[in-house]
Amino acid sequence: MKTATRVAAYTTALAVVFGGAWAAGAAAGPLRSQPVEHTEMPSGPGQDSGHGGMAPMGHEPDQGPDQGSGHDGMDHDLLPGLSVAANGYQLDVSQTTVPTGADTPFTFRILGPGGTAVRAFDTEHQKQVHFIVVRRDGSGYQHLHPVMATDGTWTVPLRLAAAGSYRLFADFAPTGGTPTTLGTDVQAAGEYEPARDAGPVRTVTVDGYEVTLSGDLHVGRESTVVATVRKGQPVTDLEPYLGAYGHLVALRASDLGYLHVHALEQAGAGADVRFAVAVPTAGRYRMYLDFQHGGVVRTAMFTVDTGH
Repeated sequence: MKTATRVAAYTTALAVVFGGAWAAGAAAGPLRSQPVEHTEMPSGPGQDSGHGGMAPMGHEPDQGPDQGSGHDGMDHDLLPGLSVAANGYQLDVSQTTVPTGADTPFTFRILGPGGTAVRAFDTEHQKQVHFIVVRRDGSGYQHLHPVMATDGTWTVPLRLAAAGSYRLFADFAPTGGTPTTLGTDVQAAGEYEPARDAGPVRTVTVDGYEVTLSGDLHVGRESTVVATVRKGQPVTDLEPYLGAYGHLVALRASDLGYLHVHALEQAGAGADVRFAVAVPTAGRYRMYLDFQHGGVVRTAMFTVDTGH
């Protein structure tokens, strides 16, 4: 076969092959890339779970997909008091440093939507705002009740006995709004020596009163703890304080997440005061009991680990 004839035959064969491939591709349609799957990223941790950090007994708030909550109805990721802003409210403090050993007029505002100071609050446990102060090592606890001016500025005399970093909590229920607890830090200058963590402490002595806290904390469900006050013998005539025979604040030791609970109802005064407490995570909790006797309010501090 002549060279020209061979080239012509080869060219014809190639045309047939490429033509067939084009026809098959056209029949199958144009080539498409694989679709990109779009995944909605979950939002941040849920907001404050409400006044005291506990849902009302027997009620579970609605849980969205971004909530880190179990059947206890509590946000496991963010307890109240860990943020300076939540539920549309913000804690605005006048200063971030406080001297030690002297009463300092400390002022703050609670800002609402739009950045204006909130001036209407519901009364909760006989007060409109509960102001809690504690050093970050768990010492120096105070439960204070500030006074509000007409412009929404709150003032409280604040005395810090020792240097260190202190957490401040404002626990409030704005009228028509969501009960909220906000937190921020202030610093007290000076030589700082953190308190030693001695482990679980269930019995303490305060001004001659021996106070014992019994009952275990169980994660994800309410537990009953009982505070018993003795002074040589059981004190059976405790006096009401903030509408109950005892007042309990619990802080998660690892991050000072805030739980605010009150005594269960009881017929009358006695040496025992019972509390319902729900903790969201395993670990160690600082528990501060305020009780009143002889017209004086005293505070007993306990360290309690959750049961396993």
